[in-house]
Amino acid sequence: MSHRYLSLAIAVLFPVFTIGVAVPATEGPGQTTGSGRGIPVILDTDIGDDIDDSWALALLLRSPELDLKLLVTDYGKPLYRAKVAAKLLDAAGRGDIPIGLGPEVKGVSGEGPQAEWVKDYDLANRPGKVHQDGVQALIDLLMASKEPVTMICIGPLPTVAAALKREPRIAEHARFVGMDGSVRRGYEGKSTPNAEWNIKADVAAAQRAFTAAWPMTITPLDTCGLVLLRGDKYAALRRSTDPLARALIETYRVWLGKNVAKADRESTTLFDTVAVYLALSEKKDFCTMENLRLIVTNDGFTRIDPAGKAIDCAMEWKDLGGFEDYLVRRIGGSR
Repeated sequence: MSHRYLSLAIAVLFPVFTIGVAVPATEGPGQTTGSGRGIPVILDTDIGDDIDDSWALALLLRSPELDLKLLVTDYGKPLYRAKVAAKLLDAAGRGDIPIGLGPEVKGVSGEGPQAEWVKDYDLANRPGKVHQDGVQALIDLLMASKEPVTMICIGPLPTVAAALKREPRIAEHARFVGMDGSVRRGYEGKSTPNAEWNIKADVAAAQRAFTAAWPMTITPLDTCGLVLLRGDKYAALRRSTDPLARALIETYRVWLGKNVAKADRESTTLFDTVAVYLALSEKKDFCTMENLRLIVTNDGFTRIDPAGKAIDCAMEWKDLGGFEDYLVRRIGGSR
């Protein structure tokens, strides 16, 4: 999600609610997905803008409950985004995971703040397939799957909307888990909602996704806008020798540019990591879930409305500190 400038400024003052999951006894250094026994997942991401997508991908790759089948880029810049994702996949030892290129988006082009990190990366040499038509790759995977696939969507949604337009039946084969919207709280923990970036960047695409037939679970800014690692927690992750954690900190430093000193102190706001967590199971011990009927308005807000779609929403933290510890353990590769 493209919260780059907002996340560098956000000081989240929001009340704490709970999402929680027990860390499996098998969790340990270097553990990755790919066993085929986890929940099948497609990650739809605008990785390469705000750094939180990279953190979310790292968490996904260190979550053995989830089996990443396909990563699809969204919101333009497809080659650049694919390079960022591919280099992180390589660091996790998962260069085999296929990547689908989303369509170009009018007015969104070029690269982004992680371009220097991937300037020498050659997509043609990676072991995993790169699908030039990521929309069709997404459709083909969903339609062929013998079980429902979880789509973790952590950016604006033009690729997802294009897939729904091309083949509406995909909604019958998937569940949608996303970082989307702002219901009661906004950026910086304020007491009124905002038009959140992933929605307002392409309102029509969000409206299509929010009215599709799939079941939906989201983390709005109400919860995801509070996640930030600092102090001993962040220091523990920086000390990790896990190759993926090291690559994550390396690309974070590049992303920060002139603000690189921040990389020695704390993360930015890690919005998208909460969506990965929500995909893990039905039980959410770290946060409070509410089933709300939501609509996406033409001005990019997510409003509670009796006519809206019933969506499971992570609305409050029960144990934000526990979730932060969970991130450090998983991404840092410790038991």
